[in-house]
Amino acid sequence: MRLLKEIYRKDNLNLSGRTIYREAVRGIIRKGNKLLMVYSSKDGDYKFPGGGVNTGETYEEALMREIREECGAMVTCIRSEFGMVIEYAKPKEPEYDVFKMASRYYLCDIDPVLRDQILDDYEEKLGFKPVWIDIDSAIEANKKLIESERHDIPGWTRRELFVLELLKKEPV
Repeated sequence: MRLLKEIYRKDNLNLSGRTIYREAVRGIIRKGNKLLMVYSSKDGDYKFPGGGVNTGETYEEALMREIREECGAMVTCIRSEFGMVIEYAKPKEPEYDVFKMASRYYLCDIDPVLRDQILDDYEEKLGFKPVWIDIDSAIEANKKLIESERHDIPGWTRRELFVLELLKKEPV
């Protein structure tokens, strides 16, 4: 899968130190000029549906599960890989030096009927809702949140803004 970008959330990370690694999958789902995204009513930003790959799951299984949980959508086809973003951050776990996360983006089709979401507690608290939104509106909302200079901006907002802007340049 092509590497789209590496993001360093903190300066002076020990990249050769003890690393905790997480893999995630994210779906790019289009209907006309709209994208299916997850809106956070708490923060006002948009993210691509997806999340962590559990032990024993394939990327495809994790992608279908995550889109089902976050959006209530049933994936009918994973058409192709789009690319990967790798992020480096300071880990919460004190025994590690760096947190490394690889987010793999896939172009997907879904059944048009959205069912009930199955959200984790933190997703409920963030007010996650599936929405169809045009790319410019999602870009504008994420930029506005970043420019607000709030200290508690979700870590994914910059990553998702990058992918949204790339999709605008490279329509799929």
